[in-house]
Amino acid sequence: MNRKHLLTALSLLMAGGVAWGQKAWTLQECLDYALVHNIQLRKSRITAASAHEDVLQSQSALFPSVSFSTNQNVSWRPFAESTINLTNGSMTTNRSSVSYNGSYGINANWTVWNGNRNTNNVKQNKLSEQLAKLDVAQQANTIQEQIAQLYVQVLYETEAVKVCEEIIKASELQRDRAKVMVEVGSLARVDLVQLEAQVNQDKYSLSQAEAQLANYKLQLKQLLEIHNEEAFEVAIPNIADERILGIVPDEQSVYNAALANRPEIQASILNIESSEIAVASARAGYMPTVSINAGIGSSNSSGQDLAFGTQIKNNLSNSIGLTLSVPIFDNMQARTNIRKAKYALHTSALNLQDQQKQLYSTIENYWLNATTSQQQYIYALANEKSMQESYDLVSEQFNLGLKNIVELTTGKNNLLQAEQQLLQSKYMALLNYALLNFYAGEKINL
Repeated sequence: MNRKHLLTALSLLMAGGVAWGQKAWTLQECLDYALVHNIQLRKSRITAASAHEDVLQSQSALFPSVSFSTNQNVSWRPFAESTINLTNGSMTTNRSSVSYNGSYGINANWTVWNGNRNTNNVKQNKLSEQLAKLDVAQQANTIQEQIAQLYVQVLYETEAVKVCEEIIKASELQRDRAKVMVEVGSLARVDLVQLEAQVNQDKYSLSQAEAQLANYKLQLKQLLEIHNEEAFEVAIPNIADERILGIVPDEQSVYNAALANRPEIQASILNIESSEIAVASARAGYMPTVSINAGIGSSNSSGQDLAFGTQIKNNLSNSIGLTLSVPIFDNMQARTNIRKAKYALHTSALNLQDQQKQLYSTIENYWLNATTSQQQYIYALANEKSMQESYDLVSEQFNLGLKNIVELTTGKNNLLQAEQQLLQSKYMALLNYALLNFYAGEKINL
């Protein structure tokens, strides 16, 4: 590779590095990044994984438990002439002052039936795992809504900054023309001073818009868990009027779809099911418990002529037993637990109704904002066009000396207000339209 080709390659690499450093984030890229890196979501996923371990543990409780135990003892009696050991009911004498004995056992226990408490515990833990996963989905939805709202705010403020910049250009042009008019004596110097003040006021408005834009970008970066000092830019989509003025989905159809797919509704339904299982588990307090236990053990000791293996064989013992526990009087614990479980069931049912009401209210609010913003956008388009024509006319007449500075400033302020109303209605309609579709089960898309 010659020097010329090497320089060309390096230039391309540097250009690629600059382009990557100045990457403009699309809404979908923001959403995908946040769903992977957001700390709250990651913590929720860990909670869901922990809930799965509870399921496995409760399932294991359905099987017998087996344990091994051993006990090793050494005794030292320095002033005794002999040591007496008791082995299988017979006494042996050991002349040594140090004696040793050990025991070994394997024990098993199995709860055969306890009013289906163990089975219900498995069911409840499975529901808890599902609830943990739904909590992850609910947090993901909340984060996506927040990102969409901040993203739209960034888009709005970006265009607001451009509007302020265009207003400053127009103000500076009027000021420069006024300077010429003052020099030729066709305009009073006081009018020039007012125009200069207006330029400074427009620059102040620009600084406010830029500060607001930087604030929304910062909030969006924090939500994405991006904490470096690199510049953060968003991609400005090309939004056609047809997109803004599209047919708004019917609020009832969106609500019906949301009832089937929104995780908060599914979680409320699962909470009712879990409360029903809790009532059944509480009723088990009135029922008997049956368990089986079995064991095998042996021992050895010092002071005997028998070998270790022979002692273990001779001392081997086995046991098996059945335990039946019948509650007779438990100080009203079972009765209290049942009533409290029923109260929790009623509360879960009310929580479902409350979630459904909140869901409908949210969808209704988005629908109302979307339809209202669409109408406002139509009026704002016509108003902005009228204000632009009016300002152009007043500006031309001012240059001819037919309009005064007050009329010029009024016309410019009216144009600025019209442009801001247009931007606000545009992005409000776009955001609420996208959120309605999101609640209907679609992806957020601007």
